[in-house]
Amino acid sequence: MASDRPQDLGLWSATELVAGYRDKTISPVEATQAALARIDRLDPALNAFCLVDRDGALAAARAAEARWQRGAPLGLIDGVPTSVKDIVLTKGWPTLRGSKTIDPNQPWDEDSPAVARLREHGAVLLGKTTTPEFGWKAIGDSPRTGITRNPWKLGHTPGGSSAGAAAATAVGMGALAIGSDGAGSIRIPSAFTGLFGLKPSFGRVPAYPPSAFGSVSHIGPMTRTVTDGALMLTVLAGADWRDSQALPPDGRDYRDGLEAGVKGLKIGFSPDLGYATVDPEIAQAVADAVKLLAELGAEIETVAPPFPDPRAAELVIWCAPAAKVVGELSEAQRALLDPGLVRMAALGHRYSALDFVAADQARTALGLSMARFHQRYHLLATPSVSVPALPVGQDTLDPSPDALWIDWAPFSYPFNLTRQPAASVPCGLTKSGLPIGLQLVGALYDEPTVLRAARAFERARPFPLCPMA
Repeated sequence: MASDRPQDLGLWSATELVAGYRDKTISPVEATQAALARIDRLDPALNAFCLVDRDGALAAARAAEARWQRGAPLGLIDGVPTSVKDIVLTKGWPTLRGSKTIDPNQPWDEDSPAVARLREHGAVLLGKTTTPEFGWKAIGDSPRTGITRNPWKLGHTPGGSSAGAAAATAVGMGALAIGSDGAGSIRIPSAFTGLFGLKPSFGRVPAYPPSAFGSVSHIGPMTRTVTDGALMLTVLAGADWRDSQALPPDGRDYRDGLEAGVKGLKIGFSPDLGYATVDPEIAQAVADAVKLLAELGAEIETVAPPFPDPRAAELVIWCAPAAKVVGELSEAQRALLDPGLVRMAALGHRYSALDFVAADQARTALGLSMARFHQRYHLLATPSVSVPALPVGQDTLDPSPDALWIDWAPFSYPFNLTRQPAASVPCGLTKSGLPIGLQLVGALYDEPTVLRAARAFERARPFPLCPMA
């Protein structure tokens, strides 16, 4: 093994694993066994997986090993251990969405586009990772699977809704993970667990069945390195006839240009977007991260917020679909739901069709504001989340009845509304040892610039590894 690689294959990146398979120093079976051994050892404390398919994973690994021995890999990630969030449809496995209301005993005979793409490229699918019920919140617990914990501090949440994906990837229970992001559900848990997480432009990764939350919901990669994120996006992006809103495939390898650095990039830095209250440790770490980008050659300018607080529009656009989801359930099913989801659905029932139209118009104005911003700046830099990871079992910091989880995550949902690419990049730790994330937001459809800047930062300040790993 190369001296700069971890000894445990569970901690190798997907890029390193593929290189090892190619030169025949390691095998997919060995890598899969290492990931499964980590699941056996670490997941009882974390509760990141709601399903592990040991036999299926090893069979897929053996098939990948045979292909590599013939010099005929199936695709870009042939033999790489990968997990799938339990929001994303997967053939042969129940997709229960963290809810007791879904019957597992039904045909599960179709892959979502993202899972189909993983299989096309030979990924070894380990199992399904936990999510809060229907992905409604940014905390890692659900009525069906209980509490998922943060590997950096077990008394804290890994965030959500891609909770299990974050906890698993942070400790090497798979090199790659599929997450989904409707209001921050990739970026928030990535920030809380020290990962790179990318919410691509809406439609970049096709989705099916369509999310109940509509065009604010995105599918994307969660990884321990930026290079792996670019690799995974290359696999996931593309066409699928089942998604009428998917972007046309561009055939891009998102690793191209990844090492170009930030020289020549103009980055607008907003410490609080004009309306957020930010924990002082996070504010300082993000300011230091932006300073590093300047030292690397980017032109940084502290900017006034490019838009007013979109909380009111977000509540309508988020809560109304929640009301529809809950409203389609029987009374007996509703009794099984997360009380917080019931509360959010009740908020949604208050809104009229006119309220929804007004919120959609505010969303359009928000998108225009950011399009105007990107006429001057390549990227917007902000904190990923305004607070460190919350204690488990705690949805908000504010005990008032009007408080919602979006109030401590004000930096993520605006860019679901605008459909832009946005990533969380690890940029430090609090004094208590919890990770902090820097958010980089690109112009619509400009994932390459987000990836390029994230990689430049990672190269200058490599991401710390979770001690539990």
